[in-house]
Order: sequence, then structure tokens, then C-alpha cells
Amino acid sequence: MPLSLRSSQSVSQEDIDRIIHADHWDPFTVLGQHKHGTGRVVRAFLPEGRAAWVVDLRKGEPGVRVAMSHIHSDGLFECAFPGVDEAFPYRLEVENHEGHTWEFVDAYQFGPILTDYDLHLLGEGTHFKNYERLGAHLIVHEGIRGVMFTVWAPNAARVSVIGNFNHWDGRRHTMRSRGPSGVWEIFIPDLTQGEFYKYEIKSRQGGYMVQKSDPYGFAAELRPKTASVVWDVMNFAWTDQKWMRDRVETQGLDAPISIYEIHLGSWKRRPEDGDRFLTYRELAEDLVEYLDGLGFTHIELMPISEFPFDGSWGYQPVGYFAPTSRFGTPDDFVYFVDTLHRHGYGVILDWVPAHFPRDVHGLGFFDGTHLYEHADPRMGEHRDWGTKIFNYGRAEVRNFLHGNALFWLERYHIDGLRVDAVASMLYLDYSREAGEWLPNIYGGNENLEAIDFLKKLNELCHAQYPGILTIAEESTSFGGVSRPTYLGGLGFSLKWNMGWMNDTLVYMAKDAIYRKYSHGGLTFSLIYAFTENFLLPLSHDEVVHGKGSLLDKMPGDIWQKFANLRLLYAYMYGHPGKKLLFMGDEFAQWREWTHDASLDWHLLQWRDHQGMLKLVSDLNRIYKDEPALHEVDFDWQGFDWLELHDWENSVLAFLRRARDSNDMVVVICNFTPVVRQGYRIGVPAAGFYREILNTDSEIYAGSNSGNYGGVWAHPESHAGRPFHIQVTLPPLGVVFLKYEPC
Repeated sequence: MPLSLRSSQSVSQEDIDRIIHADHWDPFTVLGQHKHGTGRVVRAFLPEGRAAWVVDLRKGEPGVRVAMSHIHSDGLFECAFPGVDEAFPYRLEVENHEGHTWEFVDAYQFGPILTDYDLHLLGEGTHFKNYERLGAHLIVHEGIRGVMFTVWAPNAARVSVIGNFNHWDGRRHTMRSRGPSGVWEIFIPDLTQGEFYKYEIKSRQGGYMVQKSDPYGFAAELRPKTASVVWDVMNFAWTDQKWMRDRVETQGLDAPISIYEIHLGSWKRRPEDGDRFLTYRELAEDLVEYLDGLGFTHIELMPISEFPFDGSWGYQPVGYFAPTSRFGTPDDFVYFVDTLHRHGYGVILDWVPAHFPRDVHGLGFFDGTHLYEHADPRMGEHRDWGTKIFNYGRAEVRNFLHGNALFWLERYHIDGLRVDAVASMLYLDYSREAGEWLPNIYGGNENLEAIDFLKKLNELCHAQYPGILTIAEESTSFGGVSRPTYLGGLGFSLKWNMGWMNDTLVYMAKDAIYRKYSHGGLTFSLIYAFTENFLLPLSHDEVVHGKGSLLDKMPGDIWQKFANLRLLYAYMYGHPGKKLLFMGDEFAQWREWTHDASLDWHLLQWRDHQGMLKLVSDLNRIYKDEPALHEVDFDWQGFDWLELHDWENSVLAFLRRARDSNDMVVVICNFTPVVRQGYRIGVPAAGFYREILNTDSEIYAGSNSGNYGGVWAHPESHAGRPFHIQVTLPPLGVVFLKYEPC
């Protein structure tokens, strides 16, 4: 061990050794300025220093330089000020072994930042703006600008901030422990936005040492690098006031909600520039122009919280508070959201509270203990994805996730969160065999802590940000997913209708000649359609892992494939429930989706693909224009079967109603390639039924079978209805007929 150059009368050798070896749990008791006898002493650890001075600022600038004594060869310096009773301002000046000198403000002269009340709320798990206190924040503290760093690591023996500013030396900026709270903090003067940093953590458990990204970091280095980046996310400039003011109405359950799901890294790239990603700003401009032609009401972004591995598509995030740097800075992402809002489009984020990856710089085994995850692998490991499961029973972990959800809604004006893999959260035995899981306290398989977490999540989000949407990707029959918590539900706004999606795609994949034998699979969704607030998803999950594209799933020759896909889309838009379509499906991409290549935009030179794009655009327009197709999505009063039992001809017909019961649209689907002339459908009222959509129209590259603008109702009853219409059903086609009274 290097020996002291001279002994110090004001600090023990034990404290010196602990500072030198970065083992001191509270370096603020040693470093900085302290009262000593009848005077004061300033002490600093400067391992790069050959000489050092205190710049005494009691008489103002430029200050008086007072040489410090070198009390340890590893760089510990000290300077006594006899007779000085009160604390005084100062800077430090250091000269390195190459003769270069510089001045800086000493981080160890500052007092604590977090209040006892902050620590109480953080420990209790009720600090719902925890992101304003934890992480890295540009602040003015005791009159000096710099960065406040705070991190929760209750089982650490020592935590240091490391970065370029201290040569990634964990001895330089050892943090202050805030006692039983487990929070560590330090204010480092003069740091600015853009600084790279990590936390170096030495655990009390076996001397485990690790460098971690900031769990609350607001920005991150571009992968494969893993440092966090200091960024100010508290004062963004927004121009979307009109959208935010109108959002409660725009996103009501009686409003048209048609979502375009997008993976930013593969929607469009720049092949002329090395096939690079588009930036958030480029994406904003291109997407707005594209959406203006398509008519969707919202986009849903596959996860953009910082993630290390492109192949996870964002579903294994590490930087929960950082929009991925693949496409730019946090300010660029604000520009993206703001631009979408100003043009009338909502922005929904895929949010992943079900699990997190094992990456060493992430949340796993954070302070040498299973801090964020369960220690028992029967509770803490997700077998399907090789990831860790959050410990929802721990107050600080719940607070981390609740605060994260609120952060995106507050700081980035996000309009909704689609919560990923909810089913895996609800059940302790999800994807586990007997003996691989632990029952709850009542002996059941429900994850009571996760259920409580989700209820509180929805209560917080909807109470603090009225009008936002929370959407559950939930594939089981768990009851009340989209019912209010005060009625025993989970409190989500919407639930993905995975049953409808699976049954419909299985049916559509059958050759038309065999569909009549599976008619019940097509009608089954209406048995439960109004038990939840359903969203009908044709998502990315249906076009990956060898499943092929939606177009390729369709049976028959090329003409039939396109006709079937047009049929599928129109059936979806007629069926009760909000809508979601994955990118590329709107123009019938042939190949299944891959995350590392752009969509096949060149297909739009062909008529069939142009027709599909035109159909999706018209479906969105009609869906928004016709209250009957969106106002009463979640109640039987908005739906009535007109033809349910014609399995022999594979025909379905139903009526959609608005709140005004005279506002009606008839939807008729022919799931065979046979043109059916004079097909009779019973209807409830006399009048004209105007054809507002026909998927077989030549403008969609169809064969143009149709009804010449519409049909009149005949006064004879049919199938229990007082009137009937006779229509031409196009092959593999859907017609929408708008009711117009006489």
C-alpha cells in the first residue's frame, strides 16, 4: 500500500484508506470542507494531481490561491484554514503530472439535495413523479449549475458516478448514502447536457462490483455502447395544445380509433445512405404525409424505450425512461410526437412492464442482489424469453414502473400505452409446468401482486391524464380486463381481441370450398364481443416467425389472395371493436416482416397493391364518417345479426347502429368466390340502402360486381324482419350499405 506523504491531524488513517480504495460509505464526512478545531480544513481526492490549491473566494473573484498538502501518494490533498469559523466558497485548482492545470468546483462542498419527504415517498412507493428526483438532472444547487445524480441501490456498500468527466474512475465521485432509504446522491458542478455516465456499484454482498446504466436515465448511447446520457427532459417546447385540449373527446370509447402499428427501424430506410434508419424528425415528416393519405387516427410504436438488441424489436428494454438513440435525441422524439399531434394523429407506445433482459448493464442483480426481480427463479424468470420478471410486490419496483408510465404521458405527451404480455403477468403458472411455479397465498395461480399493480397503474394514468388510453395485450379469458377497478376490473380502456384474430385468420386461411364447415368459428366472436372493450388486432405478431404475410396466408390464386385480403379488412372494419393494422399490410406486402429491412415500397407500382392501399384508405374514411361503425362498439345495441346461419353459402350479414337508432350501416360478407345475384337480406326499415363500399370495385383492383349505387327495401318480410333487400354479393367481397329513410 502506498504510504502517506505526511500524516494528517484532521482525519484518521482508516478514513484515508477507505477514500483511496473507494470503500467509504459516506465520503462527504472526509472530503470537502469541514470544521477542525478553531478553523476549517478542505480535503480533496485528486488521483491525477501532482499539486493542488484551494482558490479561496471569501473576497470574491479571482480568489486567493492557497497550496494544499499532499497527504497521500495516491492523490489525497488537504489544506487547513486556522481561525476561519464559517464555511466559505472556494474552487480547487489541480496540476497534473504533465504540467497542465485547471480549476473546478468541488462536488464535496455541497449539502444533500433530496428532502426527507422525497425519501419517505420513494420508500413508500408513492412518489409518482419519481423521475423528477431519481436519475440525472440539470439543476442549480446552492447557486451553482451542474447535475444531480441519484440512484436507488440499498444493498450497495458504495456507489460512484463515472464518466468521461472523471476518466471513468470510480474513486472520484463516490456518492452520499441517504441511509435506510437505499438512495445515493451527488451533485457534480459544471456538468452539462450530453455527458455520458454510469453508476459503479460495489455491493455489500461478497464484494460484487458492476457498472450499471441509470435506471432513470433520460437518454442513452447508441448501441452497442451502454452508457446513460445527461439530458434535460423537463422543459420541452410543445405546440400541440389543441390536440391535448381535445384529446378526451378524440379518444373516447365512442370515437373512431384506427391504429397503424409501426416499427420505426424498418418502416422506411435510406438505401442511398447506407440503408440507415430515418431520424425521428425525418419519420415525423414522412409519416404525416403518408397518414394523410391513409386516414388512420393513431400510430402505435413498437417499443422505443432504449434496448440493446435490435432483434428483440424493443420488447427487452433497458432504458425505460430513454427514447432509443437509434433515431435521435429526446428532443427529436418530442418533435416527432408534436408533429403527429399537430396534424391530428395520436401516438400510442408499446410499454413492457412484464419483464426485462439479463444484460449486465441493466436492472438485473442491480446492487448485487435481486433488486428489481424475484430471487426465486420460479417467480423471477421468464422461460419463454430468457428474461427477468419484476417483483411487483416491492414498493420501490412498483413505483419505478408506475412512475415510468406516468413519465411518458407527462413528458412526451403520449396518448396511450399498449401494455405488452399482460397474460404473462396475471398468472403465476404462465408457460410453466407443474413444480415450476409457486401458488399465491390462497393456493391459486393468479399473480395477486401483478393484478394489484395493473389496477393501480390504470387508476393513476386515467386519474392524472384523462383521455389517455391503456390497452391490454391479453390473450386469456381473465374477466374484467377493460372494466373499471371499482367494479372489480383491471381498469384498461381496451383489450386486444386475440380470440377474434385467431379464429378469423384460421377461417380465412381455409380454401373457400371448406369454409362452410367452420362457419361457427367466424360467428363465435359475437358471443363475447361485448364482455370487454375490444380492439381488433392484425398486428406484427401475425407476420413473423414463419407465419408469412397476411396476403400469403390467403388461399387461392393471386386474384383470390388479394380479394380474400380485401374481404378480411372490410370484415374487420365492419365488426364491433376498435382497429389495428400492422405496417405493410395496408398495401399487401408479400413477404413476412423483418426488423432489419425496409418495407417493400416498390410493390406500389402494381395495381393490386395500389388497390389494397386505396381500400384501407377508404375503410378508414368510412369508419370515421359513419357513427354507426364506431359509436356503439361495446354494447349489443350497436349490433344486430341479419344473416347468421347461411353456412352453406358462407355468407354473413349484420347491422351496425349509432346512438341514433336510425343511423344504420348494413355489412354483408361473401366468403366464397361465387357471385350471388338477388341475395335476400331482411332489414328493419323501409328506404334506400346506398352502397358506400364494395371491396370488389375496380378501384380496388376487383372485378366490379356490385349494386349500381344501392338498393331499395321491399315491403315483404324476410327472416323475421318487416322488409328485405335483394343485393348482388361480389365474389370474396364485402358491401357496406348506408340506410337512407324514404
